[in-house]
Amino acid sequence: MAPAPRSAVRVEPLIGLEWSQAIEMWGAEDATTPAEARRAWLHRAPESQVLTLYRSIRQADPRAPAPWWLRALAEGSLASRTEGFAVEDRVAKLLSTRSGWVFVPWATEGSSGYWEYVPSERKLFEPGMPTTLILTDRHPGWIDVLRVHAGQTPDPVAVAGLADLRANLARFESMGPA
Repeated sequence: MAPAPRSAVRVEPLIGLEWSQAIEMWGAEDATTPAEARRAWLHRAPESQVLTLYRSIRQADPRAPAPWWLRALAEGSLASRTEGFAVEDRVAKLLSTRSGWVFVPWATEGSSGYWEYVPSERKLFEPGMPTTLILTDRHPGWIDVLRVHAGQTPDPVAVAGLADLRANLARFESMGPA
């Protein structure tokens, strides 16, 4: 006789559960800026504790979800969490004054949200994604733009910082589908 199948109980390492709680953003679904979405433990706890926990989870899971600024901070390319928040706030100040830009706080688990330029969807002939601005640790400008698209996600356009974003915002808003 074959052994009975194991129950569906799944045991997670304690560090994974602790990290899940650390990035949980209670009540942030209505946030209209990144500052309003900063409700998780990792936004409020002492920076050294956040870094210690993040480095521990990265040892257990190198692809653990984390906001762009924490990845950059852990890599040493960002000086502080406050500096990361300042980047988010400057982008929010610029985009919130422009018609059509909407902050989306419910991105992937552990992320800082992203911005969509909703009018760009009119350029599509099928449902898709509007022009999207995300903050990233991929390069020192911290900003990527994904052009409006249906289907496969296009390669991100690296923006060289807030001054470059400000100078080229109209061009990013007018980019057609990939």
